[in-house]
Amino acid sequence: MTERPALAARRPTSIKDDLSDASFEHIARIAHEQAGLVLPQAKKNMVKSRVVRRLRALKISSFEAYADLVRSPDGADELRNLINALTTNVSQFFRENHHFELLRSTILPPLLHRAAKGERVRIWSAGCSNGQEPYTIAMVLNEMEPKLASRDIRILATDIDAEVLAFARAGTYPLSMIEGVPPALASKYLATVAGSPDQRQVTDPLSRLVSFRDLNLHEAWPMQGSFDLIFCRNVLIYFDPVMQQRLLSRFHKILQHDGWLMLGHSERVPASIAADFVSGGITALRKSVAGQKQHPPLGGKHVA
Repeated sequence: MTERPALAARRPTSIKDDLSDASFEHIARIAHEQAGLVLPQAKKNMVKSRVVRRLRALKISSFEAYADLVRSPDGADELRNLINALTTNVSQFFRENHHFELLRSTILPPLLHRAAKGERVRIWSAGCSNGQEPYTIAMVLNEMEPKLASRDIRILATDIDAEVLAFARAGTYPLSMIEGVPPALASKYLATVAGSPDQRQVTDPLSRLVSFRDLNLHEAWPMQGSFDLIFCRNVLIYFDPVMQQRLLSRFHKILQHDGWLMLGHSERVPASIAADFVSGGITALRKSVAGQKQHPPLGGKHVA
């Protein structure tokens, strides 16, 4: 973030007050309005510990002054930093492996059959964090389809956090972040970085498949085409029930008629839209033909 001279000149160097209930509600309201995040009072200490880092970085003296900043025209860039600070970017390769077993056994074979006939296949990792999820999907695809480079198959990976997207796009991981990768796959798809024996670089077969884009799920989506498979795991937990239902309904609209949706281990579809999906496994949902509704075509720029 580039500081404006006027802001830099008035910033003190120490934090003078605690996070009051009023300031917490102010920050929580901003997070909900801008990204649909739900921050109950029980998360006050978590909010304080994360936001205080932004105060120190900006040399702002109080939480209320910080909340005023992110609401002001000068605070547009800092607003994104706030949302990034309040969301947890936790991921790993082959996390919740039952989903990837389902890909191999049930979901991908018919999609690869369609791709072999020249049809397009699109997969979306929504809330991709550091990139392990889309790269894991790419590994599974590469293992199942030796002619993948000649197929019209693409993975779109999106996240609201620009910093983690840059990390994911670079595709370089320390050994501690690749522990879930089977050794045979690690040796095939994760190359040792020259001069850095503790770092591994994602190789071309994976990076060619994945496109990373900045996207706030709470805002308009620029994608025009539909998706055959959407991973949105451990994202709904940040949203209130209204936002969860809205997001799931939007996923339903953008899925192919037989598309799949993967959720996190603790996430469920509200009863109000349960007819739109049928269970295909543990937190694996398939778009229900019986529950389908007629929706207008999706507009905007196609990025997948």
